[in-house]
Amino acid sequence: MKQVIYCSLTSKMSRLCLFLLLTFSTSLMAQEGDPVNGKSLFNSNCAACHKLDAPMTGPALRNVETRLSDDEGLDRVWLSSWIRNSSALVKSGDAYANKVFNEHNGTQMTPFPQLSDQDISDILAYTAAPKPEPVVVEKTAGDGQAAQQGGISNDLILGALALLFALLAMALVIVNRTLNRFAEVKGIKVITEKEKRTPLWKAFAQNQFLVLVTTIVFLLASGYFVYGYLMQVGVDQGYEPVQPIHYSHRIHAGDNGIDCKYCHSSARVSKTSGIPSLNVCMNCHKSISEVAPETLAEGNEYGVDYNSEIQKLYEAVGWDGTGYTGESKPVKWIRIHNLPDFAYFNHSQHVSVGGIECQTCHGPVEEMEVMYQNAPLTMGWCINCHRETNVKVKDNEYYTKIHDQLSKKYGVDQLTVAQMGGLECGKCHY
Repeated sequence: MKQVIYCSLTSKMSRLCLFLLLTFSTSLMAQEGDPVNGKSLFNSNCAACHKLDAPMTGPALRNVETRLSDDEGLDRVWLSSWIRNSSALVKSGDAYANKVFNEHNGTQMTPFPQLSDQDISDILAYTAAPKPEPVVVEKTAGDGQAAQQGGISNDLILGALALLFALLAMALVIVNRTLNRFAEVKGIKVITEKEKRTPLWKAFAQNQFLVLVTTIVFLLASGYFVYGYLMQVGVDQGYEPVQPIHYSHRIHAGDNGIDCKYCHSSARVSKTSGIPSLNVCMNCHKSISEVAPETLAEGNEYGVDYNSEIQKLYEAVGWDGTGYTGESKPVKWIRIHNLPDFAYFNHSQHVSVGGIECQTCHGPVEEMEVMYQNAPLTMGWCINCHRETNVKVKDNEYYTKIHDQLSKKYGVDQLTVAQMGGLECGKCHY
């Protein structure tokens, strides 16, 4: 009987130990944290006010758990309480909580009661990760050495050939002088080529047919080049100025998919598309002071340090990383697309009413690292567009009545802009 009871107790103890072991191991795993998931949680919850390596609205958070433990003697329990409800911790009279609260001008931290212990562990694991080294695109030593060797070899070959031709030229000069001296000694008169033939210009002047043909060709060529030059007056196709702050449409409109009308909002309701206010830039760059290492490496291809350009933006708006200083500077943007004063163009008419995409006139903006004028913007270019583009009348009451009348007049289902009066002089010049 005792043996049976002993075996039963032993079995229960084994199960209890196994349960405790599993519970302890699970707890340890939960405390380790997943930095990959922590990055996602950090970006969605913390990045609006915090950076890892620089202060923003809140303090920098790189190694925040270690720093608080070493400097203040605070553990993860305190951190969890602060993250979930900082205002309650401040009201409780906690010394360090009030210190942080006062250092940041009484700014209340957003509470995150929905974050679990595992979520907080993941976020802290992400903040504890070492700072990655910047990615730099460099040529390998072997490629550079091979190119250098190839350059030296080519220089030697070119130098040897130049020396050879110089020696040959000197030899010919010496032979010519020697032969002339022998002729003088023997009393032989040397007749040069100049004494044999008539000068070319004199022969040309004596041939009236050649003079007439050359004059006609010269006049036609002059007229062609003068006409071509005059037709380029005021045409700035390909104009690509260097702006005071480098702005990559490739990154913003292309990689990040930002809609053109988010920045150029007045294009929908105004004659001009307008230059975006720097406050529009700060909607995002208040939280983005550095680009990803991969993006920074891409800038090397264009000779641009994107982080330095963001700092130029901060200097212009007077942002010190935590708030506005009030010391702003105007940015002297260089206008790229500039129609003559006698030509009227309304963005809202084309963008909102006509439904024309920005790329139709401005080209593949989402691929441009540096913005340039893609189209010639000449009168002929605009007229061709009006002749070829059908008016979008579906669900557009602006055109319903006039479209019904003109479609009956021309006997067509679709009307071009030209058929609706788009070629009248007063449409663009008045």
